[in-house]
Amino acid sequence: MSRVSKPYEIVERALELSTADGCVVIADEESSANLRWAGNALTTNGVTRGRTLTVIATVDGSQGAASGVVSRSAVTAADLEPLVRAAEAAARGAGPAEDAQPLVTGVPASPDFTDAPAETDSDVFAAFAPALGDAFARARSGGRELYGFANHEMTSTYLGTSTGLRLRHDQPNGTLELNAKSPDRSRSAWAGRATRDFKDVDPAELDAELAQRLSWAERRIELPAGRYETLLPPTAVADLLIYQLWSSTARDATEGRTVFSKPGGGTRLGETLSELPLTLSSDPHAPGLESAPFVLAHSSGDGGSVFDNGLPLSRTDWVRDGRLEQLTTTRHTAELTGLPLAPSIDNLLLEGGGEQSLEEMVAATTGRGLLLTCMWYIREVDPATLLLTGLTRDGVYLVEGGEVVGEVNNFRFNESPVDLLSRATEAGRTEKTLPREWGDWFTRAAMPALRIPDFNMSSVSAGV
Repeated sequence: MSRVSKPYEIVERALELSTADGCVVIADEESSANLRWAGNALTTNGVTRGRTLTVIATVDGSQGAASGVVSRSAVTAADLEPLVRAAEAAARGAGPAEDAQPLVTGVPASPDFTDAPAETDSDVFAAFAPALGDAFARARSGGRELYGFANHEMTSTYLGTSTGLRLRHDQPNGTLELNAKSPDRSRSAWAGRATRDFKDVDPAELDAELAQRLSWAERRIELPAGRYETLLPPTAVADLLIYQLWSSTARDATEGRTVFSKPGGGTRLGETLSELPLTLSSDPHAPGLESAPFVLAHSSGDGGSVFDNGLPLSRTDWVRDGRLEQLTTTRHTAELTGLPLAPSIDNLLLEGGGEQSLEEMVAATTGRGLLLTCMWYIREVDPATLLLTGLTRDGVYLVEGGEVVGEVNNFRFNESPVDLLSRATEAGRTEKTLPREWGDWFTRAAMPALRIPDFNMSSVSAGV
């Protein structure tokens, strides 16, 4: 490529080319490394590189500013001017943007804005891969087969604006999904982990966890649909509360369309959602879950605005000590609703439970209950109550007198995460977790296990 091959140079050149009233340029430099395995043997591995450039042009008009957004991958120097002109044409052809605001100013530049992008490669698996090989050997000797994949991504994002912002963020993102199966495929168990660098992932620990679950599944028990005391592991809690977060926009709540709308008008801010002292928050600086400390919006929608790009982010408590504290807003929807500015942040933590592990919560189950592994195919049934439906997957286990006594059939469930928070009787120790359903879009989460006394298993499912 030519002299503008470096990401920050691409950003600067695109801004120079712009003739719009305002311009935002986002360069995403992406690299990834992956491993895949099946039947206790590695099958594939690879490394990829890529670049995506997003240009957001804003054009002032008598009725307000309009915006045009164009993104393209594998952008070279020759592609820059056509890309900028396309964004400008899109803005001039659009009507006034409802979310129009002045572009952000006054944010100090990132000191590493002109540095080369961070990259990942196969070295990220230097310690993990040999340990995985050892796990294969243990699995073979134990009569089980391991399947799965490990993926690590590094994205360096460079944000520049015509108002002078020059910001940069490096985001590592690692995921591991591991399935263990019996040789006849009649039993299956799943475990997943989210990580920044694979240094905190222990294949031996995961294999031992899956071996135990396969042993539980040697006894099969059929149960009918109904309400059961249920232990939701952190991954399941994450999937439910991520959907709750996505549904917590202030505008929808004030317009009476969501579970956070108050009957008769207004929102439920200030109401108690849980008698447990639980705090649901997002924090770009949360240790091990760090995310961009400023808004990165490649498009406008319910949860974000391209006009807010570069807006600084800090910890936000959505629920504090069980009480609804904040709903998500852009600058536009904050003005529209009269509520505080609270942009979306790319992680989620639920804290305030006890110190019990999931295993200790199982042991404390005095009667009969269920232990879930994870959920999938989660869909919304009713936004007014945030009623969700979905399926259990890869292991539902029966607990009696503090011990797991076998595996039961899968179920379809119908539950609202907001209602679950109000009915939870115990929360365990908060730990980093990988959401099973939303792991392709949202990986930075820390959750406790929750005990629900009457979880609604609405019907029996034939799913695995």
